[in-house]
Amino acid sequence: MSSHLPRIAIVGAGPGGLLLARMLHRAGLAVTVFEREAGALARLQGGTLDLHDGGGLRALGEAGLLQAFAHIARPEDQGNKLYNRHGDLLFDEEDGADGGRPEVDRSALRQMLLDSIPADTVRWGQAVSGAEPLDDGRWRLLLDEGRGASEAFDLIVGADGAGSKLRPLLSPYPLQYSGLTLLEFGIDDVDAQHPEVATLVGRGKMMVQGEGRALIAQRNGHAHIRAYAVFRVPADWALRRFDLYSPERVQAQLLEEFAGFAPAFHALLQASNGFYVPRPIHALPVGHRWPHRRGLTLIGDAAHLMSPFGGEGVNAAMLDAAILGRDLTHTLTAAGDWDAAVTLAEGAMFERVIEAAAGSADAAAEQLSHDGEAFALEHLMQHQAQRLQPTPTHA
Repeated sequence: MSSHLPRIAIVGAGPGGLLLARMLHRAGLAVTVFEREAGALARLQGGTLDLHDGGGLRALGEAGLLQAFAHIARPEDQGNKLYNRHGDLLFDEEDGADGGRPEVDRSALRQMLLDSIPADTVRWGQAVSGAEPLDDGRWRLLLDEGRGASEAFDLIVGADGAGSKLRPLLSPYPLQYSGLTLLEFGIDDVDAQHPEVATLVGRGKMMVQGEGRALIAQRNGHAHIRAYAVFRVPADWALRRFDLYSPERVQAQLLEEFAGFAPAFHALLQASNGFYVPRPIHALPVGHRWPHRRGLTLIGDAAHLMSPFGGEGVNAAMLDAAILGRDLTHTLTAAGDWDAAVTLAEGAMFERVIEAAAGSADAAAEQLSHDGEAFALEHLMQHQAQRLQPTPTHA
């Protein structure tokens, strides 16, 4: 390898940041991950993820983690159901186990990635507020809460998500509100405590929309359902509409919003465990990019935040990490210019994510449109047809 190995920092211990750390560690490169959360279990990690053959699964293959992933994946939970608001089942793909997009809980994926790197790689409780360039070409990370400045690094990779603190150093583009807001809630022990809801959702995800609103519910591991009430409203609407300090009041307000829906969907709302989180959906412009700046780059949502309706975000982030890690390690093995490898990976990422970002933007635009139900049915039928085709393999 090169006589000068760059000191590398990754900001953010999500799937992209941790997979990049795995790639670099596997090649014998030292790397430090800075994460604002106090620990791996400091907060709930969100809903289930489906990893795609050309995205997250390909990235896990690059990182040598497909066998480990097989132990935590839930291929049996790839089903899809679509209802109309009267409770009529319009589409049912209950047996989706061979769909090529196995589900996995975010917490399980994170723990698998953490187990694949040394325990001291992640510095928990280290909230990064930005970075400053040094005269020698390196960057110094700046930490929140009066912690001052950390040590300097040759390369800092921002994998710090939608609210990235490093993005403003590369790009002036602000996040754009999609017009959609989700109110997230959970249902615990659904099979035993709410069997009718378990049947409604099935082994995977169910959706119903009408009257300018929608419900989406997806099965997670451990008999947990994560659900979302979806509205096309101003960005601050949920904070004004719902009394988030009173779970009982929120449930009653949701029942008011969905009064025109069938009783089965009221039962889903009434099964909530009482924890509600409003999530306005933002995105970066399709085709977002920036002029290369030595020693600093972004991956994942920090680089190309897109709506969740295309299911592409985590797959794009993990593939960003795998390709950047591969290009870096190959270049350093040949004693080449690591900054040139970053430039190459950035350029490839800019082009690669355009299709996924555009598809996600289109999917968000179709939500709650006048014929959104027809769009949803068409997409599900297309996905069903695609999964029946032979799936390509990746070396």
